[in-house]
Amino acid sequence: MTQLGVIEGFYGQPWSWGERADYAAFLGKHGFSFYIYAPKGDPYLRRKWREPFPKAHEEKMARLAGQFRSSGVEFGIGFSPYEIYLSPFDSGIKKLLQSRIDVFNRVGAAKLCVLMDDMRGDLPGLAERQAEVAAWVAARSRAKEVLFCPTYYSDDPALERLFGKMPEGYFGSLNKGLPPGVQIFWTGEQVCSPSYTPEHLAEAGRRLGRRPFLWDNYPVNDGPRMCAFLHLRPFTGRPHGMWDLLSGHAVNPMNQAALSRIPLLTLAEARRKGAGYDPQKAFRKAARAATCGGMAELLERDLPAFADRGLDALTEEEKASLRDDYSAFLETRENDTARAAREVIDWLAGRYRVTKELILSQ
Repeated sequence: MTQLGVIEGFYGQPWSWGERADYAAFLGKHGFSFYIYAPKGDPYLRRKWREPFPKAHEEKMARLAGQFRSSGVEFGIGFSPYEIYLSPFDSGIKKLLQSRIDVFNRVGAAKLCVLMDDMRGDLPGLAERQAEVAAWVAARSRAKEVLFCPTYYSDDPALERLFGKMPEGYFGSLNKGLPPGVQIFWTGEQVCSPSYTPEHLAEAGRRLGRRPFLWDNYPVNDGPRMCAFLHLRPFTGRPHGMWDLLSGHAVNPMNQAALSRIPLLTLAEARRKGAGYDPQKAFRKAARAATCGGMAELLERDLPAFADRGLDALTEEEKASLRDDYSAFLETRENDTARAAREVIDWLAGRYRVTKELILSQ
């Protein structure tokens, strides 16, 4: 079956190293095959990619890679050489790029993702320049698999509003310039697609010249509006037949690592059950597995407040009542439950806010 994994690719507060390490055992236990480290908040993978990579940071990444390997989960890195194509691809740029590839090779990344998302795109020869960089990286990486995220990674018109009009023939030029073994990320009809159809994914495959590697932006909640919600509802809109049309499926989780496990577990259940998948039953099972019976009941009760109404619609009295309810789980000996409760309380306090200014700085 198509490989399924997690890409920590959101804006805002990244996960801690401890939270990532805990995900190694979690993903291995539940049938996920990879994890990709790509937080937008890591400047040395994005805006500071030209600067020397801190040795201490490399050591943390190498340790994390070993923890995932020990759990039978591939470790990947998402690298965003921010607007590298605005400069001539000369020996100076190549030297800087090689130094980053050397780091990733030492860390032992099994997947290396060259990410050109959320950058300016209205430039002549954009696809040719981007493909040249990706091919150059692929030829020097020791990763088992190289993936590429285009600037226009969806049919969503929002991308052209934000990053400029897509150059004519963009995907055709990418297909010609990228080596056949390099996979291409795609998010669907929208940046955050609520559902997918086999027809759309088949058409995306024809356009990209290869089966898309799905970057699934659910349950991510990293935007100025989305951060006001906890996307805890079970996965729907992913028909079982779609996986045959993909080269891989990467899920972008929430800023809340513990709570993200709930929808992730429902997706694993949907893949196992196929047509027999029951979203409501899957949610209850996942909430109990990720927390405990008592907290699972509270989360089901509060789904409309967390996932539909959102933080800005809650009154101060409602927030105080919810804080009291979830505070009861902070002292439990079940660490996963306590962490999930802390995330709910911190979210209620507004500690996961993601502003437009923060996004522009990352």
